[in-house]
Amino acid sequence: MCRTLSAFPTTCLERAKEFKTRLGIFLHKSDLGSDNGSVRKFEWSSKHCKEGSFSEDVLRWRESFDLLLSSKNGVAAFHAFLKTEFSEENLEFWLACEEFKKTRSATKLASRAHRIFEEFIRSEAPREVNIDHETRELTRTNLQAATATCFDVAQGKTRTLMEKDSYPRFLKSSAYQDLASQASAINASPSNCSPAEPLYT
Repeated sequence: MCRTLSAFPTTCLERAKEFKTRLGIFLHKSDLGSDNGSVRKFEWSSKHCKEGSFSEDVLRWRESFDLLLSSKNGVAAFHAFLKTEFSEENLEFWLACEEFKKTRSATKLASRAHRIFEEFIRSEAPREVNIDHETRELTRTNLQAATATCFDVAQGKTRTLMEKDSYPRFLKSSAYQDLASQASAINASPSNCSPAEPLYT
């Protein structure tokens, strides 16, 4: 018969609970609107006790900014950190551009381009990103004949800014340091949260 949750070691379940709590520091109320790109919250499944693979993901975030951005949980954690600094607009703009590039309809491309410009690029926009005047005007010109690449320069500059400024602070933050320490401890565990006995007998 299939064994129940009690089949897993108590220490494994305790680590799972603690790990989830630490992650919650990052992901609490960390959602992006669907119009600008969606970031899903990390959904913990302690009954499967699979924190080993996620802990490896957490540790990869410090290897490079690209690896952080390629992880849905990494993006959610980084976004939550940026919210504490009131600077989440750069990441939200970057995500909006990534979604924008997937647009295939020419009509939708133009309307979405103008919506992104009004939200993030124009002077005194609701979530204005930190770019120079030249880049702002270049982007404005690009909108006259919107293509999937019309935000590339602005997106690249905000990405560089995040990588050189926000990303190092994220890695040095106590929240990430605590989470990384927990992840390292899990990876160092001989059983890596494996059941003491087979699930099926």
